[in-house]
Amino acid sequence: MDQYFLLITLFGLAAFGMAWMPAITKKTGISYSVIYVLAGILIYTVFPGVLPDPDPRKNEKLTLHFTEIVVIVSLMGTGIKIDRPFSFKTWATPIRLIFIAMVLCIAAGTLMGYYFLNFDLASAVLLGAALAPTDPVLASDVQVGPPNSKIKSETKFSLSAEAGLNDGMAFPFTWLAITLALIARGKDESLLTWFGYDLVYKLVVGALVGYLIGRGVGYLIFRTAEKYKVLKTRDGFLAISLTILVYGLTELAHGYGFVAVFISAVTLRHFEKNHEYHDDLHSFTDQTERLLVAVLLILFGGALVSGILDSLTWRLTVFSLLFLFVVRPLSAYLSIHLSKMHLKEKLAISFFGIRGMGSVFYLVFAFNEAYFYHEGELWAAISLTILISVILHGVTATPIMNHLKGNVPVEKMPD
Repeated sequence: MDQYFLLITLFGLAAFGMAWMPAITKKTGISYSVIYVLAGILIYTVFPGVLPDPDPRKNEKLTLHFTEIVVIVSLMGTGIKIDRPFSFKTWATPIRLIFIAMVLCIAAGTLMGYYFLNFDLASAVLLGAALAPTDPVLASDVQVGPPNSKIKSETKFSLSAEAGLNDGMAFPFTWLAITLALIARGKDESLLTWFGYDLVYKLVVGALVGYLIGRGVGYLIFRTAEKYKVLKTRDGFLAISLTILVYGLTELAHGYGFVAVFISAVTLRHFEKNHEYHDDLHSFTDQTERLLVAVLLILFGGALVSGILDSLTWRLTVFSLLFLFVVRPLSAYLSIHLSKMHLKEKLAISFFGIRGMGSVFYLVFAFNEAYFYHEGELWAAISLTILISVILHGVTATPIMNHLKGNVPVEKMPD
């Protein structure tokens, strides 16, 4: 069998099916992420050795850049569809989820990794850092809808904004794990350098570049283009172009590109907020994201039957279950329990700590920067956690969101 044409056929079938996945998810209540992971498991079981090896450990560079592209496209799409303008008051819930819940998750993951799994400190920190951020890629079922939908739930807004923010905010802690791993091997690194450069400098640069480019592009397409018609464009792919541009420039300036992409998207979104062009930008980004995610989920399903879980132990299994069912829900609830939201909304936000491709990116990124003693166990723990999250959240997202819609009053978002 010709591998190339089989690959092309399967890719086309995956992309073709994705066109109907939102409707299927709405009808069945099962997320398309569940369907595509199961498809990957089936395909790689039926065609062993025929398709490209899906094991990320054998294709680290490809895995790094593929997950990187998927995450930044997802971050752009998430930012564009958030209608609520930023302020510390209106974004209080996601801010608490970032600065309280995420930090608690990192701390808990680190302590469990060090004391329960017997990891060295660097590997334990990496475990906590990689699993701490919720995923913008696989969280579409619990996120806000297209731009200018007007009526939003606090639950969906909070989960959308959290997923957009924390994929970048977890990066300093991944660098902390890398720094600790380098120090352990006698390299000339220091925690002071990590704090000043990897924590403060890179976050500030990411936020600044993202805001400036978002404002600049907004002025170009909504102000200048109205005066000079030759500059007018309504092409949706501008969102993808902006994603790549912002990410590249920020990384060249040694800032966090994930932070910059999301902030640029939110900034652009609120420049001429009610303009219909935002719908075109969101639509193109959403379609691109779903196309990439279809392939990535199939490869992840293939990896599950190709050895990525070989190092799995009962301790790692217990860790994954505790992280999803105890650590995330408890950390999130503690961070928002004083808010004025309905109890059901607090419980839903706490429960939907979806883990996904961002965790894979952070893991393989760290492995490309330093040596970690427990690579096999880290791959197994994070892959199992993602798998459980895909199934658990994939079959509960639609029913729970429908329940909240019918039983919890929603607010009209501030203009």
